[in-house]
Amino acid sequence: MSLQLLRGRELKPPLRRIPEPDSRPSLSRQEAKQISRIGRAPRKIALRFPVNPDTKVFYRRFYPGTSVTEWNDWHWQFQNRIRGLDELSRIFRLSEDERLAVAEHAGPLPVGITPYYASLMSRDDPGEPLRRTHIMTRAEGIRVPGESDDPLAEDHDTAAPGIVHRYPDRVLFLTTGTCATYCRYCTRARAVGNPGGEYQFSPKQWEKALAYLEAHTEVRDVLLSGGDPLSIGDERLDWLLERLRAMKHIEFLRIGSKIPMVLPQRITKALVKVLKKYHPLFMSLHITHPREFTDESREALARLADAGIPLGSQTVVMKGINDDIAVIKPLMHLMLRNRVKPYYLYQTDPIRGSSHFRANVEKGLEIIEGLRGHTTGYATPIFAVDAPGGGGKIQLAPDNVVGRDGDDLLLRNFEGGVYRYPDPGGTLGAGK
Repeated sequence: MSLQLLRGRELKPPLRRIPEPDSRPSLSRQEAKQISRIGRAPRKIALRFPVNPDTKVFYRRFYPGTSVTEWNDWHWQFQNRIRGLDELSRIFRLSEDERLAVAEHAGPLPVGITPYYASLMSRDDPGEPLRRTHIMTRAEGIRVPGESDDPLAEDHDTAAPGIVHRYPDRVLFLTTGTCATYCRYCTRARAVGNPGGEYQFSPKQWEKALAYLEAHTEVRDVLLSGGDPLSIGDERLDWLLERLRAMKHIEFLRIGSKIPMVLPQRITKALVKVLKKYHPLFMSLHITHPREFTDESREALARLADAGIPLGSQTVVMKGINDDIAVIKPLMHLMLRNRVKPYYLYQTDPIRGSSHFRANVEKGLEIIEGLRGHTTGYATPIFAVDAPGGGGKIQLAPDNVVGRDGDDLLLRNFEGGVYRYPDPGGTLGAGK
């Protein structure tokens, strides 16, 4: 008997549209309008890099005299990042908490926001999601038990300069300490945005890292991270990728980046030409919120996807920012519509001063449960906790095993119904 008839419902005609109730109360009218615009029509080939209407209003107001060509030049965006209190105050109406936090800050993880990304933020509301993740508050100065500067013990597993070798066949290659923007919850807050500090990244360091990789033929997978590898210029990135691709035991390369979402202008045709040379090359993108999907980021993602680069997402669950199925579900759908496979949903790492960002682990499980069965499996990422102390990624999922009844395994589906699966001799679920 079919599942529909078991539920006491008639079969629906094929292709019948099933309306969904509005399940996004936490999204503003502007956000809902922005999301609804995306993917309405087939993408047109851009003759030049697009500028979304809201961003155009922003740069004409705050960067008068700047041409479209300058605005779309990633070097201009990078050089004009918003870094200090004066620049922030010129654009944002800062709260007293934000103002004091910026004024008191010293050391790594400074404020750094591209003008483009600033254009997506609220100028007046300190609680707006993108603003909260990039403008510091004094909560960063509060350290609670369990937090540390290096919660994942990457320094402990550093086998050569910039090489974190934790898993048997793959390594993390830290290439740079620079990002286009600095996320306030960054797990490498100790290492980024601090030229001349304890952590140094340079071609000299790369050579030592490459020598390690040449000697360790068990490594088949290299993830380039940092900082953000796409903040490196085309020529140096080309050189580094070429050296890695020349090692026959390295089967594929990955680049971890947030740049397509915060500095999409960086995804130039010249960069794409470089990346295409080194297939199989994958890209893991840090995507936080639906507001990040604009005409610009859609164009950047399309250029990468059109170049045959598989795109996967990494999203960190953060309290009051995206820890809600009403935010995450549309976000996952936006990813798929832009050819990004939702890959990981991460619990926030217990970096020093991050308690105001960390939701309970149950919230991540609740989000996964709200996705499973309620949307396509392609839109359901893996929820993982990167275990403090260097334990690596531990996958968590809602437990749908109810128990056993003789040789039958009892399983709960997405609607809460219990179903039997014949499993003679099995032990899963015994004792529940």
